[in-house]
Amino acid sequence: MSDPTGFDSGEGQGARNLPPLKLHVPEPPARPGEAADFTHFEIPPVGAQPRPDEAAAPADMRDLAYGLVRVLDEDGQTAGPWNPKLPPETLLKMLRAMALTRAFDGRMFRAQRQGKTSFYMKSTGEEAVSIGAALALARDDMCFPSYRQQGILIARDWPLVDMINQIYSNKGDRLKGRQLPIMYSARDAGFFSISGNLTTQYPQAVGWAMASAAKGDTRIAATWCGEGSTAEGDFHSACTFASVYRAPVIMNIVNNQWAISSFSGFAGAESTTFAARAVGYGIAGLRVDGNDVLAVYAATRWAADRARANGGPTLIEHFTYRVEGHSTSDDPTAYRSAEESSLWPLGDPIARLKQHCIAIGIWDEERHAAMDRELAELVRDAAREAEKNGILGHGLHHPMESMFEDVFEEMPWHLQEQKQQMLDEWKAAGL
Repeated sequence: MSDPTGFDSGEGQGARNLPPLKLHVPEPPARPGEAADFTHFEIPPVGAQPRPDEAAAPADMRDLAYGLVRVLDEDGQTAGPWNPKLPPETLLKMLRAMALTRAFDGRMFRAQRQGKTSFYMKSTGEEAVSIGAALALARDDMCFPSYRQQGILIARDWPLVDMINQIYSNKGDRLKGRQLPIMYSARDAGFFSISGNLTTQYPQAVGWAMASAAKGDTRIAATWCGEGSTAEGDFHSACTFASVYRAPVIMNIVNNQWAISSFSGFAGAESTTFAARAVGYGIAGLRVDGNDVLAVYAATRWAADRARANGGPTLIEHFTYRVEGHSTSDDPTAYRSAEESSLWPLGDPIARLKQHCIAIGIWDEERHAAMDRELAELVRDAAREAEKNGILGHGLHHPMESMFEDVFEEMPWHLQEQKQQMLDEWKAAGL
């Protein structure tokens, strides 16, 4: 007797009268050699997104996860309810910090090409994400960054020489060569140790925020990851804990369109926004123009005020673009159109803020050029100072026995034996 549903009950058999299933494989809009195309992006006008009260229920602000918070328009003017109306000194501090981050990146990129370090990652085009957030947070709020938020340290005036020492893994490196280059750790700057494992910082940030709330502290946490990393299980575990316990944490997704050589569609960008991840967890969600430093500042300040008022977590998607390769080990011309970076519709974050500062009469081209020269010299001098401590590849910069240290308060016997065996063999080899 035939099955009226049209399905065969035999093992491994499908429906007899249905078309075969097809698997969708995401494709980027343009490959190398093809014309870049951003016409599928919907860029709403400045001021189109409302600014809800910081205590608003997540369900009442659902649409903000699908729009785009913007403050700076194409003419360098500010508008809309998200305008933070910052004083001139703060605007110029933002501009300087972003320009210094770019100068630092440029110098360290050249250092890698000169063999002074093995690896570097630039944040070109994404400076507003870290600088805007760093200036909106309190100095003692704890940041759990990914590997492209060096701007946080720079905005918090962390010594450049210390950062370069870490990149070179030299004798001045406080981490004693135990971390890959650019994986900084600066507790005094509220900067948690960077990890090469994707998104481990998310549950760490949520746990830190929960602990801060449990002991009645006033500090909040903020964390960052790339859009591709939202596919990691740690991201979703963190969202669950943040939602359930209303942790005072800001969870930032830096959607720069590319995760190494995979475009954002493989992480779900074709289906919805990354800010929409917040909707399913009952978390407040914002989608922000990541190349508008004033929008980043305003969104972060809103989320920080919400967290301090015990309103719970906020998930912010920063819609931006990775201008350079993923790292010095990457060649983006192998997987994306060469035109993309120049045609990105949201422009350059430094150029946009510079245009605004000129438009309101607090800046000009001459002062900007002078600042660029000053910052280039500042980074050059810091690099030369750090190089006095050595560069990568010029021998060991720390005693061999240091690899056994700083793990246990009292070194256990088996490690003491291993350390002595290593030193004996080292000596016997005449090294």
